[in-house]
Amino acid sequence: MDITQILLAAQSPDANVRTAAEGNLTQFQEQNLPNFLLSLSVELSNDEKPPESRRLAGIILKNSLDAKDSAKKELLTQQWVSVDPSIKLKIKESLLVTLGSSVHDARHTSSQVIAKVASIEIPRREWQDLIAKLLGNMTLPGASAPLKQATLEALGYVCEETSPQHLEQDQVNAVLTAVVQGMNQTELSPEVRLAAVKALYNALDFAESNFANEMERNYIMKVVCDTAVSKEVEIRQAAFECLVAIASTYYSHLEPYMQAIFNLTANAVKGDEEPVALQAVEFWSAICDEEIALQDEYEGSDDGNSTVHFRFIEKALPSLVPMLLETLLKQEEDQDQDDNVWNISMSGGTCLGLIARTVGDAIVPLVMPFIETNITKPDWHCREAATFAFGSILEGPSVEKLAPLVQAGLDFLLNTMSDSNSQVKDTTAWTLGRVFELLHSPTGANPIINNSNLPRIMTVLLESSKDAPNVAEKVCGAIYFLAQGYEDAESLSSVLTPYLPNIIAALLSAADRADTTHFRLRASAYEALNEIVRVSNIPETSVIIGQLLQEIMRRLNLTFELQIISSGDKEKQSDLQALLCGVLQVIIQKLSSTDAKSIIAQTADQLMFLFLRVFACHSSTVHEEAMLAIGALAYATGPDFVKYMPGFFTYLEAGLQNYEEYQVCSISVGVVGDISRALEDKILPFCDRIMTVLLKDLSNSMLNRSVKPPIFSCFGDIALAIGENFEKYLSYAMPMLQGAAELLGNLDQSDDDMVDYGNQLRRGIFEAYSGILQGIKGPKAQLMIPYATHLLQFTEAVFKDRSRDDSVTKAAVAVLGDLADTLGPSSRDLFKTHLFHVEFLRECLESDDEVRDTASWAQGMINQAVVS
Repeated sequence: MDITQILLAAQSPDANVRTAAEGNLTQFQEQNLPNFLLSLSVELSNDEKPPESRRLAGIILKNSLDAKDSAKKELLTQQWVSVDPSIKLKIKESLLVTLGSSVHDARHTSSQVIAKVASIEIPRREWQDLIAKLLGNMTLPGASAPLKQATLEALGYVCEETSPQHLEQDQVNAVLTAVVQGMNQTELSPEVRLAAVKALYNALDFAESNFANEMERNYIMKVVCDTAVSKEVEIRQAAFECLVAIASTYYSHLEPYMQAIFNLTANAVKGDEEPVALQAVEFWSAICDEEIALQDEYEGSDDGNSTVHFRFIEKALPSLVPMLLETLLKQEEDQDQDDNVWNISMSGGTCLGLIARTVGDAIVPLVMPFIETNITKPDWHCREAATFAFGSILEGPSVEKLAPLVQAGLDFLLNTMSDSNSQVKDTTAWTLGRVFELLHSPTGANPIINNSNLPRIMTVLLESSKDAPNVAEKVCGAIYFLAQGYEDAESLSSVLTPYLPNIIAALLSAADRADTTHFRLRASAYEALNEIVRVSNIPETSVIIGQLLQEIMRRLNLTFELQIISSGDKEKQSDLQALLCGVLQVIIQKLSSTDAKSIIAQTADQLMFLFLRVFACHSSTVHEEAMLAIGALAYATGPDFVKYMPGFFTYLEAGLQNYEEYQVCSISVGVVGDISRALEDKILPFCDRIMTVLLKDLSNSMLNRSVKPPIFSCFGDIALAIGENFEKYLSYAMPMLQGAAELLGNLDQSDDDMVDYGNQLRRGIFEAYSGILQGIKGPKAQLMIPYATHLLQFTEAVFKDRSRDDSVTKAAVAVLGDLADTLGPSSRDLFKTHLFHVEFLRECLESDDEVRDTASWAQGMINQAVVS
């Protein structure tokens, strides 16, 4: 097979030629993978071959070694590992030769493929001479600039693809030496210098011991700072990117260099090209992130003034804030029309917000004069910058410091909503949203919103919801946060009742607008509507909410009539159905938790009919929203929901089996819980099929792990619903619970995500045991005796584990009470041999309310069982 011809044919404009060639490549790959990979590497390294065939050879080679999907990646790794070592050696030599190619694309691809091979081999202690060979290229007498550039690129990619523990320190030192030499101004080729700076960026994680050594650190920092004033823009930008990474990785070593870095960033922000200026601002944002994290870490502890917290932001404040305020005046025309725009004014505002969170009250006097000077100027740039500055500093300073300023400025902001400039209105609406989100507290000492200013606020918001789509979207956000302030003070939400019909009408018409080219206004309007429903004060609003229910059902019905021609149409239909099902879920939850339940009873048939029609449109996103709404409906209708089960069960089963879209699977599991609680023993006819699918889910290694804890909780819900009928599932469910409990012993405690997952899994296991114990309590209680010892051993292991959170503690204590309650006197000896419960209960009785109440109940149950 002539590989060159096949590679060229695979890029032919003629579909038939292309398909045949792709078939040939696949056949070659499947029949003889080692020679296939070798042929590709030879093609890539041969400067006589056409650039097109070499480019594709490189892409296929790279994709044969790596994939985004972790299971596929593991398979490709194993395939490479099993290739004959002599062939692997030839491929690697070919790749190293290609670094000296005269064709840029071939060099670049080769450096990427070298790193992919290294990521497989270096952790396995193979290809140990790779670093030495690459460094040899750098010191080769008369090495060409292209060879050096490609070699540095390869070194950078190797650092990106492997972890620090896999390289020896002397290798790291040699890499850093080569990279720093490549950055030196004596290196005449800008391409080589740029590749060197980018390689340093990737190698920084490896440089921990070099940064700990003052002499080496000084040298690295000097070279980076010198490079930040190179004459090439791209090189300056890359040097500042290194400084940003150093701020995040080596904050504790930065103090001696901060004055020099401040001067560099100030000059870049004032006068450099935007890509460089953006990174200069990003440096200060990174410092803020570090200092916010340090403050969170030391909050409330004695070493709050820890030596690692240098308070760089506080010290730089008087110079830093004015520098950032100037950036706010560099807006682009029409930047409010593009949600993804990122420029120096956006970056400066974001950094200002981080500084406010870092230093709190201290920022306010530095920003207020800028606001007062600019807020009334005729130039819109000044007015917008002043408003943006105000909105940016609302999180961080104390309510006491901000409340008087907001109370004085609120009327001004409301007036500005009729400014002649759209960007000013856009930023003002965003700022109002921030005011309501961060400072509006009806139960606070001096509430920002009161009876005298609420009418004016409402008038302005309702009027502005008709403004340009981008402004209207921010206004909907402001309405959302205004409503959210009443979530914990529902009786006070009566103040909104008189405005409710107008708010609902305004949000519905915002959602309906034909000029919404972007989907976000519609989503924002419906989210605000949901929040308005959540806080509305029933019974005084039940009639209005009932009318809204009818209107949303009408709208959902209309979606089935939309013309679906393209996949884009399908997606639009699906997104709209998802939003409408979301509103219905909120309305059902709101009405069913009050005396207005009858409204749901009267419309349940229609609602269920609509949800089943949504399922029939088969879209997973809608599937989720409709599934959640059905869960709410089951809760609202209770045992009556059983009449919908035959029609709904097929969709529920499909959701439970949807391994690919694990969120759908997870939501479906939650709905099984809702239905179990609603139907109680009426769910029995469906349990065999539900339990079969849930047990299959637990055994499926492809299913995302986050779905497994809810499945265990669901066992508990089912057992509670069907009582002693759960007996037939014990021999399947209990080994699953025991297996999961054993797995918990092997979780990586140094990984925060794994600790979180461990807590979710523990809680799921305890909730399963609690439900099963309560369900089987009675004549068949003795069935649980064989499992009791394992349960107590597991609970003791959790008691001794300090990484458990409060929810796990509460669930664990509840299980002890349930065990005593269900087994009664039969549990006496068990509790006498597992005495850890005495200390565990003592600890819980000194805990917060919820845990204490549960522990007090559990102690009563255990005492009763042990004494009786």
